[in-house]
Amino acid sequence: MRNIFLVYIPPGNPEAMVHYEETIRQKVSSDRIYRHVDSALRSRLTRVFAGRPIAVWGSQDSPANRSKFERMTPGDEVLIIEGDTIKLLGKIAETTINPDLSRELWRNLRPGRHSRWDLIYFIANPQEIDLPFSKFCQLVGYAKHYQLRGLTLVSQDRLDAFYSRYDDLYSILMLLKQRQPVYEIPQHNLLGQTISEAPAPAMAAPQEDLEDVLPDEAVSDQVRMQWKLINLGMKASSRVWIPTGDQTKIRRLYNFDQFETDFAAGLDTQVRYVENIDVVWKEEFRIDAAFEIENTTAIYSGLLRFSDLTIVAPNTIYPLFIVAPREKRARLIEQLKRPSFRTLRLERKVRYLSYEAVDEVDHFFEDRNHGVTVDIIRDRSEEIHIT
Repeated sequence: MRNIFLVYIPPGNPEAMVHYEETIRQKVSSDRIYRHVDSALRSRLTRVFAGRPIAVWGSQDSPANRSKFERMTPGDEVLIIEGDTIKLLGKIAETTINPDLSRELWRNLRPGRHSRWDLIYFIANPQEIDLPFSKFCQLVGYAKHYQLRGLTLVSQDRLDAFYSRYDDLYSILMLLKQRQPVYEIPQHNLLGQTISEAPAPAMAAPQEDLEDVLPDEAVSDQVRMQWKLINLGMKASSRVWIPTGDQTKIRRLYNFDQFETDFAAGLDTQVRYVENIDVVWKEEFRIDAAFEIENTTAIYSGLLRFSDLTIVAPNTIYPLFIVAPREKRARLIEQLKRPSFRTLRLERKVRYLSYEAVDEVDHFFEDRNHGVTVDIIRDRSEEIHIT
């Protein structure tokens, strides 16, 4: 369970908005930060941001603020609110108490003021959202006109109530911004088991046993497609993850060992439902895309994994791709008509991505080291319409 921190900016505060523009919207170069932090923090920031500019904010070092600040951990949610509007949503990446960095980043714009913002937090996945704060109040049970002051930590009982009903704050606020429906987590799965107590079912053969249950040609195609999606993920500047049992095979065949080392970091989604998906692209503390590669006649195991994920995380907004040869498309549609998948409306989440489309994108970017985006992959995939 992640903490949720709220940072309040009074409306019409010109100094705060200049600081917001300079260190949130424009971000701060890593070199400018690194000269003021120790090697351990520098190393952790590099692992998260890989040298990219970083969104940074700070609070004044008062006793009340410090008691909340000291509870910040990587992966916690942070919202910056100006007046009655949520301006920004992000994740806490790291923190530091650092007067030198504060002076470097935030100068006093009004004569005679000597304020400092020494409680500094680095923000991953910053997303400007411009959503009424009242929407958040409804989610966590605050009064409609709840008045914020400075740095606020949402109380444990409100967190418990929120996470008992919902899966991911980021996805929910983005859906509200897009005026899309928000779904509560069902309390029981399709077998009537309590979601929190039900084991993650092993619906398919373990990944490490794949070669024992598929013909050689199918294994070759599966691994080839897995490698292409790994390679495209790297060219999208994403971290990549594949199941642990598959990593040895990819290391041996392709001499590749740049897998995400801390897959669970910052993720709200129950990790056990994601870590066995064939290929996952991850950006900082969020999942960008998930791919299930299907090469058997059934086209079934990938849909089962995605259906489990949809039950425990019904508000995910990253795309879920079933990757299969073009001749398997009709079989995919047939499987999605199963009552259990239709009950979950799985077709609204899952997109079909053909082997041929992956080959085309891979060929186009063959001589490039960057430029791939999730949108490019989405554009080459298809929505599935069930009639």
